[in-house]
Amino acid sequence: MEKMARVTTALGGNTITGRTMFCHLDAPANAISVCRDAAQVVVAGRNIFKIYSIDEDQFVEKLNLRVGRKPSLNFSCADVVWHQMDENLLATAATNGVVVTWNLGKPSRNKQDQLFTEHKRTVNKVCFHPTEVYMLLSGSQDGYMKCFDLRKKDSVSTFSGQSESVRDVQFSIRDYFTFAATFENGNVQLWDIRRPDRYERMFTAHNGPVFCCDWHLEDRGWLATGGRDKMVKVWDMNTNRAKEIYCVQTIASVARVKWRPECKHHIATCSMMVDHNIYVWDVRRPFIPSAMFEEHKDVTTGIVWRHLHDPYFLLSGSKDSTLYQHIFKDASQPIDRANPEGLCYSLFGDLAFAAKESLISSDSNRKPYIGDRRHPIFFKRKLDPTEQFEYISSSSALSVFETDLESGSMDWFVRTAKQYALAGRPLAELCDHNAKVAKELDRDQVAQTWTMLRIIYSSPGTVPSANLNHSLGKGSTSLPLMNSFNLKDIPPGIGNESRLERSKGESRSENILMDSSSTLINNDENEETEGSDVPADYLLGDVEGDEDELYMMDHENPHAEEQEYILPQEAFPLRHEIVDNPSALDHLQEKADSPHVSGNEAETVSLTPVESFSLISISHSLYENRLPTDFFNPIVRDMLLFYAEQGDVQMAVSVLIVLGDRIRKEIDEQTQEHWYTSYIDLLQRFQLWNISNEVIKLSTCRAINCLNQASTTLHINCSNCKRPMSNKGWICDRCRQCASMCAVCHHVVKGLFVWCQGCSHGGHLQHIMKWLETSSHCPAGCGHLCEYT
Repeated sequence: MEKMARVTTALGGNTITGRTMFCHLDAPANAISVCRDAAQVVVAGRNIFKIYSIDEDQFVEKLNLRVGRKPSLNFSCADVVWHQMDENLLATAATNGVVVTWNLGKPSRNKQDQLFTEHKRTVNKVCFHPTEVYMLLSGSQDGYMKCFDLRKKDSVSTFSGQSESVRDVQFSIRDYFTFAATFENGNVQLWDIRRPDRYERMFTAHNGPVFCCDWHLEDRGWLATGGRDKMVKVWDMNTNRAKEIYCVQTIASVARVKWRPECKHHIATCSMMVDHNIYVWDVRRPFIPSAMFEEHKDVTTGIVWRHLHDPYFLLSGSKDSTLYQHIFKDASQPIDRANPEGLCYSLFGDLAFAAKESLISSDSNRKPYIGDRRHPIFFKRKLDPTEQFEYISSSSALSVFETDLESGSMDWFVRTAKQYALAGRPLAELCDHNAKVAKELDRDQVAQTWTMLRIIYSSPGTVPSANLNHSLGKGSTSLPLMNSFNLKDIPPGIGNESRLERSKGESRSENILMDSSSTLINNDENEETEGSDVPADYLLGDVEGDEDELYMMDHENPHAEEQEYILPQEAFPLRHEIVDNPSALDHLQEKADSPHVSGNEAETVSLTPVESFSLISISHSLYENRLPTDFFNPIVRDMLLFYAEQGDVQMAVSVLIVLGDRIRKEIDEQTQEHWYTSYIDLLQRFQLWNISNEVIKLSTCRAINCLNQASTTLHINCSNCKRPMSNKGWICDRCRQCASMCAVCHHVVKGLFVWCQGCSHGGHLQHIMKWLETSSHCPAGCGHLCEYT
């Protein structure tokens, strides 16, 4: 064995010395207990029952209590305890339900003293009274606890926990008549040994069986419990109701808990399965153990501190058939291997950064963090500066980088969530409305995205049939749509910026051909185009470069020879004949032929309103064709992924809902669910409950649709007889009266019902609101001063 530290402790004239050591047992141990002078330890199990003396360098077997040719089940021990007042007195809990006491002072080989056979099932725990020599308590699988007087042959009291089994019983160290019992159903009961008929107090401590408990050695009101829910909880029993003051989350079911002597906040634990280590926790720092013993190779079944006033020696037994003495100085310190750095963003954009104190202590500009300035929800419990964590060599310092209140404002998120339209209108109207909302909030990129989605996914029956290239230029102050301009609105000077293209080899001059039965959208009315029967292709791109290059204007010779203005039949169908603004058309005809027109392209007209820097070009190919409806889906999918990666999950979810099946198949179900969950969580953080529910209802993800279907039952009582109402109708089955009567109009409320939680009277929402405008007393006449939030 590697060299270990040697520790010497002086205890009132007695000296405890030793090192980390172990010995092999003949069989797995179920429990261990140490004698009063800390010189001997008893090990009990199904096939072992021995006493070892604890020397300075080794364990020495002193006595084997399993004697006889045919050892009975009385020697098969589930628990063992050594009396702290009488060093010759032991008690064991046998697996056959027998409680056995042992007197080491007997001269014979068989030290068995008394047998109590009143339990019908396995006895899980035995416990001596800390000051009464002859008082013994037991807890059994049969659900009963029995108190024995060793001077009598039978039990003196029987306590029924009204539960399946008792897992642990412990006498209080400070309260003479009190003991605690833990049960399989998660409850903890406190009993007075003078009153066996009923417990003094009961509370639910854990979610599942409570396997162990231990009273604090110094504070009379602290009780520690451990259970199958992998938690160790510390309860303050000094109040009228048990109050949980500390909670430690472990990684496996907790089998044993033992408070560490001379250390108020330290507690040792071991697990029932999976985890073989023994941990010592500081309950004030429950996230990482203060010390850890890793010697055992199988589950640890019993732990005990060697002396009531010595915090440095811990004894343990295990299913690996070993008995260990652990020295605290040899324990590993998990905190030394923990990462002292951490990084996290708050809801309002503040950045919290934790790092080693040694790295930050040199920064003289650091100021103490007083907590969140808007919502004091962080750092609720401030540690007492006098409380120092013992045996902890590293700590972290917290730095918080706060964002400006204005720049970090989330008002845009709330306003967008409230104003967005996600359903109930045609797609084009939804996109127009949402683009307008985004534009009002100065979110130009989002607004442009909604406009592009309208252009891409508007049906051919509502969009002019032509190949379009629609872009928003820099500095745009409006959002013109590709079919949202009128020839009447074109100023006279627009001809200088018009480019007309004709087919190669053609030099004909034709008049403008218009269809009086066709329709054109007026920009002010913002209506959809109807009557178009020519398929169209739409090409979208951003306007880049100089506008002179874009329009291909000749500034040196602006009045060059001009060709005749020709508009092909495939262009915009008009709602009426162009006779309202002849001056503009005449001017366009004068500018018809341009020296920069290419003759090898299809006929094209480009018209640009002056009030915005957007370009709308309409082209028609030599053959009729139309791109499939899902042609732009990959681009839209990439756009949604872009917004989600930027943190704007609101945009991703809103587009997902508006487009529906058009884009749903392009994004996998798991990604959609993640987006929906994130957005719903944000909405609920801002208490936008109605909008959150609307998003759930409109969700295209099956896993999200069912979120608002759980816990939808509202249980109500009759306002007359105060008894629960059935789910049928408005009449109470018991008193046969209408339960939801309006206190103002005295009619049955079949819709939204509002009531005072003080007197239970209420009625129609509008009636109650109108009543409270003139009076604060209850309209039912009960005299109560009703308050509504």
